[in-house]
Amino acid sequence: MSETAIRLLQPADHPALAALMVEMQGHYRVPCPPVAEILAGLAALPAGVDILVAVRGGAVLGFASACNLYPGPGLKSGFFLKEIYVADAARGMGLGRSLMTALSELALERGHLRIDWTADADDAALLRFYEGLGAVAYPKKVFYRLTGDALIALASK
Repeated sequence: MSETAIRLLQPADHPALAALMVEMQGHYRVPCPPVAEILAGLAALPAGVDILVAVRGGAVLGFASACNLYPGPGLKSGFFLKEIYVADAARGMGLGRSLMTALSELALERGHLRIDWTADADDAALLRFYEGLGAVAYPKKVFYRLTGDALIALASK
């Protein structure tokens, strides 16, 4: 099989990435919007969002999506990794590590001093993967989410 390339998302990748996102939603057993909505979202990415794709043999086998954060340590910018996913059929090939390495390189290239993300506390294999990268968990931090009726209620005050 050919070499894996890790690169920034290109418009020609949108259909393949949309298909991978459908797989991801199924993997996590969460609802998935129609492919047309996914494609529209990819075509209109908000400013500051970067998506890296892992491509092998013309197939998009993984991706990492990150957005810029400010302020970070020392009042510098950073990345927030929103999502990293590797196709089920491509697991164990080192693509996750390659995506994280490329994201780290991109962060440093842009002057970012750190990458933050959340992880499912019950997924031991995922936590081992992140720790194997040299990442450190911060158990004193709490993850919050404002969504749905609570978001609407707060916005209307």
